[in-house]
Amino acid sequence: MIENSVLRRLLPLFLIIALLMTSIHTSPTFAEGEVGVSAQAAILIDQETGRILFQKKSNDQLRIASITKIMTAIVAIENGNLKDMVKTSKNAFGVEGSSIYLKLGEKLSLEDMIYGLMLRSGNDAAVAIAEHIGGSVEGFVYLMNKKAEELGMTKTVFNNPHGLDDHEEHYSSARDMAVLTAYAMNNEVFATIAGTKRKTAPLEGEKWDRIWHNKNRMLSKYPYADGVKTGYTKRAKRTLVSSATKDGHRLIAVTLNAPDDWNDHMNMFEYGFKHYTKVTLAEKDEKLKDERLAREEGYFKMRNSFTYPLTDQEHVQKKVTLDRAFLQEELQRVPSPAGYIHFTLGGQEVGRVPLDFVLEKKEGKPFWNRVRTIFGKLLGGD
Repeated sequence: MIENSVLRRLLPLFLIIALLMTSIHTSPTFAEGEVGVSAQAAILIDQETGRILFQKKSNDQLRIASITKIMTAIVAIENGNLKDMVKTSKNAFGVEGSSIYLKLGEKLSLEDMIYGLMLRSGNDAAVAIAEHIGGSVEGFVYLMNKKAEELGMTKTVFNNPHGLDDHEEHYSSARDMAVLTAYAMNNEVFATIAGTKRKTAPLEGEKWDRIWHNKNRMLSKYPYADGVKTGYTKRAKRTLVSSATKDGHRLIAVTLNAPDDWNDHMNMFEYGFKHYTKVTLAEKDEKLKDERLAREEGYFKMRNSFTYPLTDQEHVQKKVTLDRAFLQEELQRVPSPAGYIHFTLGGQEVGRVPLDFVLEKKEGKPFWNRVRTIFGKLLGGD
C-alpha cells in the first residue's frame, strides 16, 4: 500500500492533470466566428487550468510535422541526464530535413541536443536523442506514446521523434497538442529552452561555437510570446504551437495546417487576454468554517490556491464535500485531506481544492474525546 506521505506529495500532480483533462473536455467555448483563423484546426487554452477559450475542429486527427518535437523534448528531459554526452550515429547523421549539422560520431550534451531540437528543429538531434534515451528510435517512440496515453492524448499516435512524413500512422489533434504543451510548460527546463531566442553550443573539432537562433518568429513578433515550436512538412503544411504570458496569465495556442499561422496565434492571444481574466477562487491556507462545527472547535483550511479564467459575466458556485466514509472509519486521527471545496461553472466542475481540518485546542475536554465529538457532528450524529 502506498504510504500517506507519498500520496500527499503526488496529490498536486494528480490534481493538475485532472484539472487539465476535466476542463479541456467540458468547458464551454465560444463560436468559431468570434476569432478569425486561417488554420484547418486550432485551439486556445488557459495553460494552468486547461480551459478552452476558443477552438476550431480541435479534435480532428491531422499530421503535425515538427511540433512532434515537443513530446521528444519533454520525454528526453524527464528520462535523461542533461549533462550526458550524446553520440551522433549514422542514423542521426543521415536523417533528412532540417538539421543542426551534427558530424558523424560527434558528441554533444543532451541539453545542447534539446536546444538544437527545439530552436533549429534538428531532425538529426531528434534521432540522436531518441537513440540515447530509448536505446533505439523504436524504443523512444514507445516512451512517447506511453506519455501521450498518460496525458490522455486520445487522438495521437507517434511513430518517429521528428515529425517527418515517413509514417502514415503519425498524427495528433490541436486539442491533444495543447494538453501536451500545457503539461510541458510546467517543466522549468522545457519552458526555458522553448522560450530561448539565441543559443551557442560547442562544435566538436572547431575553435568556434555553433550559434542557433530560434525559428519561432512569435518570440519577436508578439511581445508576450514565450515559446514553443514551429513545424512544416509538405503533407502537414504549417503547424505551430505557441505560448504567451501577460500579467501572470499564460495561454497556449495550437494551429494545424495554417497558411497565416503567425497572425492566427496573435489574434487568438489578443482575444483570450481581452475576454478572460484570472480570478482567484481560493487562497492557500484560507480558513473555511462549516456550519456543522462549533465556532471554537476547529475549521477547514485550503491546502492550495486556485485561480480560473473567467469573463466578466461568469459566476462560479462553491460546494464543500467531506469524506464521510473515511471519517467514520478513522476516528482516532484527523484525516488529510478531510474533504474538498468544488468550483462549478454552468453546472460543470472546473476545479477542486483539498481541505485540511485544523483542530483548535482548548482547555477542558480531553483531546480525542473532542475529536470524536467533532467527527460525530460532521457525520450527522448528536
